Amino acid sequence: MNFLSHIYLSGNNNLIKIGNLVADGIHGKSYLNYPEAMQIGILHHREIDTFTDAHPLFRQCTKRLHYKYSHYSGIVIDIYFDHFLAKNWSQYHDLPLEIFVNDFYEMIQKHEEILPEKFRRLLPFMVAQNWLLSYASIEGIQEVFNGMHRRTKQQAALNEAVTELKLYYKAFEADFKLFFEDLKVFSQIKLNELISNYQLKSNFGL
Repeated sequence: MNFLSHIYLSGNNNLIKIGNLVADGIHGKSYLNYPEAMQIGILHHREIDTFTDAHPLFRQCTKRLHYKYSHYSGIVIDIYFDHFLAKNWSQYHDLPLEIFVNDFYEMIQKHEEILPEKFRRLLPFMVAQNWLLSYASIEGIQEVFNGMHRRTKQQAALNEAVTELKLYYKAFEADFKLFFEDLKVFSQIKLNELISNYQLKSNFGL
């Protein structure tokens, strides 16, 4: 799953959200260098990724793309699924997406000092280009894929990935909706377990 999904699945604690967002850049046991709530978010992110990669519906989606995008197909599906979450946001959250992402940007900028250096450099671009809101439109994710195409030094034709999204749009969206219901249940169970393990129930309202 990509940025928007990880934030959405993090619950209401701000540091858990931040940890879940930045986790890809934090490897091994280096997560222990961060505040405990961020550690929960980082570990939660890892659990989500493991569940996602093994899920039959996610694997079914990647198989549609493997012939063209090879090992990048999972990354492409991550972006597709963030698109479907953003597009169907009102089915998953009471707060409008624009307000949700603006609140998140305001919050994370207030915690900039605890972000990993690499993500701290990325944050101004995320906010200025409004990545999280842009996922809701085809045009927005086209820009995401254009950026990925440049960063991978054009090793895969990621700038063309919207083509397959349009071609299999209904199938991908149907798979996302079924998969995401499973992911939400799994994610909440794991989040509760992590919070309990850190003995922070009283701080997180559970």
